[in-house]
Amino acid sequence: MQAKSRRILVTGGAGFLGSHLCRRLIQNNDEVLCVDNFYTGKRANIADLIDHSGFEMLRHDICFPLYIEVDEIYNLACPASPIHYQSDPVQTTKTNVLGAINMLGLAKRVKAKIFQSSTSEIYGNPIVHPQLEDYWGNVNPIGIRSCYDEGKRCAETLFFDYRRQHNIQIRVARLFNTYGPRMCLNDGRVVSSFITQALLDKDISIYGNGSQTRSFCYVDDTIEAITRFMSYDEDIPGPLNIGNPAEITILELAQIIIDLTNSHSKIVFKSLPQDDPERRKPDITKAKRVLDWAPIRRSRTA
Repeated sequence: MQAKSRRILVTGGAGFLGSHLCRRLIQNNDEVLCVDNFYTGKRANIADLIDHSGFEMLRHDICFPLYIEVDEIYNLACPASPIHYQSDPVQTTKTNVLGAINMLGLAKRVKAKIFQSSTSEIYGNPIVHPQLEDYWGNVNPIGIRSCYDEGKRCAETLFFDYRRQHNIQIRVARLFNTYGPRMCLNDGRVVSSFITQALLDKDISIYGNGSQTRSFCYVDDTIEAITRFMSYDEDIPGPLNIGNPAEITILELAQIIIDLTNSHSKIVFKSLPQDDPERRKPDITKAKRVLDWAPIRRSRTA
């Protein structure tokens, strides 16, 4: 007998990561309710899903309660690039905190399992390397990135308090840098920015001296980990690092993109933004053990 399809809510479902998740869930024969206020999400990201019988789109801001019936919730709603989340920091904090409260309240009412898309940014500018889940982080609580970093940290607090107080089934994943199709070209994230500049033969802007590191995970690998985590039978709430442990400097990334695009771009160096993390590398030992997962696409430096 075919299993009954689940009705699944994806907040931020028209964004980069959310649109990939919606497709994966549709492929799994689930019914998907995509919720987005289109602050950074785009209708074009989900245009091919609109006419699918298992897909529904609702324009809504999760800072306000949502009264629906669902079996599972993936909470991905929040601007994820510094340009966007710093343009309205108060709204970013509201989305993280009020959005978490509203989605947890919904999960409590309908007894739904709920996933929180947290971030490596909760580690701040880390003094522990690589970053393990039991590291508490080194975060500036009053800086220009705090609306996102501390907002996500508060959301994690709410998720675990709802679990302890109301016995909500939660899954909290800390996502490291993710790249792939449908990234926004002008949101300041390094992969899309470098590719755009290289294809146009414009100068590639590196902030700082380029020695800061990141670890980039292809979006299909990230989505695979997320869906495995939600489907895991045992009650393991997380937090769980999801990312690619192959560490690369920003300067190396720029040089790789110039080579791959046969670009004539030159590298120019600019001042490093406040609180920009110097190093990023996830320890994914826990994800390997719990989910039997590791990224398939590896960096050229791996």
